Parts: sequence; structure tokens; C-alpha cells
Amino acid sequence: MYEASGAIDQLQGSPVLAECLGDALPSLQVFHDKLAAEGELRGIIGPRDISIIWERHILNSAAIVPFLRDEFADAKSCRVADVGSGGGFPGIVAAACLPEEQFTLIEPMERRIEWLHECISEMGLKNVQVIRQRSEDLIADMSKYTSKTRPFDVVTCRAVAPMTKLVPWTLPLLVAGGKLIALKGRSAQAEIDKASKVISKYHGCQAHVLDAPVGPGLEPTHVVVVDKAK
Repeated sequence: MYEASGAIDQLQGSPVLAECLGDALPSLQVFHDKLAAEGELRGIIGPRDISIIWERHILNSAAIVPFLRDEFADAKSCRVADVGSGGGFPGIVAAACLPEEQFTLIEPMERRIEWLHECISEMGLKNVQVIRQRSEDLIADMSKYTSKTRPFDVVTCRAVAPMTKLVPWTLPLLVAGGKLIALKGRSAQAEIDKASKVISKYHGCQAHVLDAPVGPGLEPTHVVVVDKAK
């Protein structure tokens, strides 16, 4: 059982991990161990998270994967942008679970960019690129990164901002018919209601909240899905 800072992750060694993460478990074990060893010191996770990294950060992020798979089912390939990737939630986790899809992690902070590059290298991920820029600046200057940032099919994010701010930072990155799939907390529906005018302004439609299972016996989370009009 992995131990760091005197804390033991409650789910380390649990069969729930293999059930939820499948073939991605070995690389995500590397991610978990790096988070446990360095995450608090480097400001990626809080001190109370050490014993619940699997549940709070990795399985919670992986809860978005079935929704992404649904989007990829009828497409030859999909490009995913993860806005405000921070420590890699959910972008690193989703990329590990979906190695056939291409992920772009968008993050403005240099120290987090360094962390993301380290994780990608140590986990052996081949389907991830990182852009150091704020989403709104990237939207305003798309031509500067034409080869990297043509519109995306899906945008993901977790704990970045309320919907009133998140919508202008994400929907302009999408192709017509693309989707924003955002991990959210219990206030998800209230956020949608408050952001209804902003969603319409940025050509969003059919905004709704879905329950997202985290794992057997674990509290589910929520995703907000917003379509961009065709």
C-alpha cells in the first residue's frame, strides 16, 4: 500500500480501481504516486487530499470518460481541449483512459505547465500536447497557433469557474456541433439557470446536467453538457 506524508490512500489496492480504470490503471498509478509524493509540496493538491487522491481526483476525473466515449462512438477521430488543466484534472486522466484520442491541455501557469509535462513524460502518454495560455487569450489569437488550435470537437474542464464565466472561455473553442462537457458540483443546475443568457449568446443550446458515477460505493459527481449550435 502506497504511503506518503504518513497518509495511506483509502482506495490503494482496491479492485474498484481496475474496474473503473481498466488498462489505464498502470499509468494512472504512476500519476497517483507522483501526486502523493509531490502534489502537496507543489501546490497541486491540498494536505487533506493525500488519503483520497484516487477518489477525489483520479476517479472523479475519470467519471467524464464515458461521456467522451459517447461522443467518439460515431466519429473517426475527435480532438479534445481541456481548459484550465491545472494538475491534470480531468485532462491527464481522460487522456490515459482514451489513448486513441488527441488531447490538448490549456493552462496559463508556468509551474503547472512544468508539472503537466513531467506527468505526460513519466506516464508515457503519446496523445497529449500542452499549450501555455489563458483560454480567452487563445480564442482571441487563434491564428497564432493555427496548427494546434483549430476548433475542437469537445472541451472539458473541472472546477475552473462558474458557468457564467466558463461559457465564454470554452464554447468559442468548439466546432459547430461540438460539446462542452464539464465536471461540476451539486450547484450545476443553478449555474446553468444563471448562465442561460450567456449560453445563448455564445451559441450554446440543450444545456443539461447528468449524474456521473465515480465508482461502486462512491458518491457520484455531475457533468454539465452544452451543445454548440450547428
